[in-house]
Amino acid sequence: MPIIEIERLDHPGVEIFSSLTEAQIRHEYEPEKGIFIAESPKVINVALSMGHTPVALLCERRHLTGDAAGIIARYPQLPVYTGERGTLSQLTGYTLTRGVLCAMKRPIEKPVEELCGKANRIVVIEGVVDTTNIGAIFRSAAALGIDAVLLTRNSCDPLNRRAVRVSMGSVFLVPWGWLDGGIEQLHSIGFETAAMALTDNSIPIDSPKLKSIPKLAIIMGTEGDGLPHETIEAASHVVRIPMSHNVDSLNVAAAASVAFWELRSR
Repeated sequence: MPIIEIERLDHPGVEIFSSLTEAQIRHEYEPEKGIFIAESPKVINVALSMGHTPVALLCERRHLTGDAAGIIARYPQLPVYTGERGTLSQLTGYTLTRGVLCAMKRPIEKPVEELCGKANRIVVIEGVVDTTNIGAIFRSAAALGIDAVLLTRNSCDPLNRRAVRVSMGSVFLVPWGWLDGGIEQLHSIGFETAAMALTDNSIPIDSPKLKSIPKLAIIMGTEGDGLPHETIEAASHVVRIPMSHNVDSLNVAAAASVAFWELRSR
C-alpha cells in the first residue's frame, strides 16, 4: 500500500485536503466531476458501500493499523497520506474527526425525472445554505422514509464536508439532485407540492387530505426568510405546523423532521 509520510504542509498531493476551497474541489480539481471529502471511518465506509470511488486517504499515523486499516486493506492502491495529529490539523485547518479523511470522486448528476420516477415522498430544499441544517435534513430524510431530496442551486452542496459529517453519511443513502425547473417541473411528473409556510390560507400539517396524496413533494425554505412568495403561490398546498406558547417557527431541520413523519407515505 502506498503510505506517504507528510514532511511539510505543501507536500505534493495533499492540496485536496488543505489549500483548495469547497468550490475548487467541487469544480476545479477535476472539472468533469470534481471531488468531495468524507470525514471519519464510519461515514467513509457508508460512502464506499454505496459505490463511491476513493481518490486518496489522509489519516493520523496511529489509524493506519486502527480505524483506517479496513479501508486501506480494501483499496491497496489508494494513496494514503499520514502524519501526526498536530501536523494534519495544521494542514487541514481543523482537528480531524476520528482522524481520517477520504477524498472521493463526485457522482454524476442525475435528472429529476430519474431520481423521482418511483418516489412517493420527496423533499425540496430551497435556499438553505447552512451545512449543519443540510446534514440534519438528510439524516431525517433517510430515517423517515423520504425517497429523494432535490435542492435549488442556491442551497448548500450536500457533499460539503461538514454537511456529510452531520448527516452521518445519510447523503449517500438518499438519492438527491438539483431542481432547475422549479416546482412546475414536479407538477409535470405527477407530484403535488406542499410548501411549508405560515400564511393566512395555510392548512395544518395533520389535515387528512394531505395524508391521502399519492405523490407529494414537501418544500422547505430558509429559517430566516422562509420560502419565496412565488414558490408559495405556485404550490398545490401551503402547510403549517401548529405551534404553542407563541412560538412562530422551528429550525428548518426540526421542521423537516416533523413534516417527514407527519406526511409520510401510508
